[in-house]
Amino acid sequence: MSYPGYPPTGYPPFPGYPPAGQESSVPAPGQYPYPSGFPPMGGGAYPPVPSGGYPGAGGYPASGGYPAPGGYPGAPQPGGAPSYPGVPPGQGYGAPPSSASFSGYPQPPSQTYGGGPAQVPLPGGFPGGQIPSQYPGGQAPYPSQINTESFPSYPVFSPVSLDNSSEPAAMTQGTQGTIRPAANFDAMRDAEILRKAMKGFGTDEQAIVDIVASRSNDQRQKIKAAFKTMYGKDLIKDLKSELSGNMEELILALFMPPTYYDAWSLRNAMQGAGTQERVLIEILCTRTNQEIRDIVRCYQSEFGRDLEKDIRSDTSGHFERLLVSMCQGNRDENQSVNHQMAQEDAQRLYQAGEGRLGTDESCFNMILATRSFPQLKATMEAYSRMSNRDLLSSVGREFSGYVESGLKTILQCALNRPAFFAERLYYSMKGAGTDDSTLVRIVVSRSEIDLVQIKQMFTQMYQKTLGTMIASDTSGDYRKLLLAIVGQ
Repeated sequence: MSYPGYPPTGYPPFPGYPPAGQESSVPAPGQYPYPSGFPPMGGGAYPPVPSGGYPGAGGYPASGGYPAPGGYPGAPQPGGAPSYPGVPPGQGYGAPPSSASFSGYPQPPSQTYGGGPAQVPLPGGFPGGQIPSQYPGGQAPYPSQINTESFPSYPVFSPVSLDNSSEPAAMTQGTQGTIRPAANFDAMRDAEILRKAMKGFGTDEQAIVDIVASRSNDQRQKIKAAFKTMYGKDLIKDLKSELSGNMEELILALFMPPTYYDAWSLRNAMQGAGTQERVLIEILCTRTNQEIRDIVRCYQSEFGRDLEKDIRSDTSGHFERLLVSMCQGNRDENQSVNHQMAQEDAQRLYQAGEGRLGTDESCFNMILATRSFPQLKATMEAYSRMSNRDLLSSVGREFSGYVESGLKTILQCALNRPAFFAERLYYSMKGAGTDDSTLVRIVVSRSEIDLVQIKQMFTQMYQKTLGTMIASDTSGDYRKLLLAIVGQ
């Protein structure tokens, strides 16, 4: 099942990046343009990373941990973990099951979340044994420590360091993204290639695709800094002058640091008339505690605004309360499961919903906003055994609108986060037209985290590959770059 009103028919254009012929709609200078000066020379590329491992989002099992393609939708393989409630193949989430078992929604045999053991041990905990560079002295500068005189018209993005002395909330494991750091990386050589690709008449888009799609975000930040050092020009401005439309949006997203991209997406979703609630749900209900705290700090430092206040002014009711709970970044991330608590929570949720006339929304908000994802998964299983219903379908009967979508997103991530993103990608391209903003945002933001698993789940859920669907829904250099990122 798709969500109410899902997918959206489209999103407002990037602020500051109008389509050709609409330049008059550009916001006034200084109103949240893309920062040109990240990172300042000599400042490194991103916050120091703890030695425990690469800080990717969530906890995703190693490749091969999912059922074989073709096994879903439908019943799990013998011996496999249970999955979603009795739903006919291809129908998504549906009616309550006739028994306590799950079926019809793919679920990995095991799933580990924040703080869990590494599942893909690699030298140093990073792909290829390479460790991202740190700032001199191991500490990222804050905005007050950076000289902004060289780029006065643009805000500086300073990556935020939030208690990096402790283990990150994300599981420490080798990346399961389709993009990995390039070997023998030379930022100055890449900057020179990009300069030649944009110099003179026409643009060599293929050269741009080849560079951008095969470098990690950390390496792209180094290329951007090297370009300014070598040519005294801003790479982002040059790329914007050479590109347009979806290709421009995709390139700019790839050159934004991940935390800034999430913060920018949230700001864009609440700026101007209307609110893109789906974007708020997608980011705030799926990120780890550490990622959310970084986003909140970046949102304040870059846009001079308080994320919680903006959420309160743009949403209302139980949906507002759920998002405010999410942006605290205080979910329990203990990996152990308390089965007694799961049984008690299942009973409380039943009494707050199916077992009474009306709904106690605050009970659902409290449990789904505070319990760890492994604990929520155990609660869902206990709920199914106790009530002969499944919790997802109960939420669908007790709630509606965006709060229903938000609560379901949390439960879906507890069962299988890559499957949630696979579904979002599918509906961004299904039917007439393509929701390019959602397609770009998910492909870019998950490209170094779990796009490998998302591709696997996409094939199992829809009997076609993600690359095949992208190829049929996009065109030109935009298609080439998307396919290069997803590894087709």
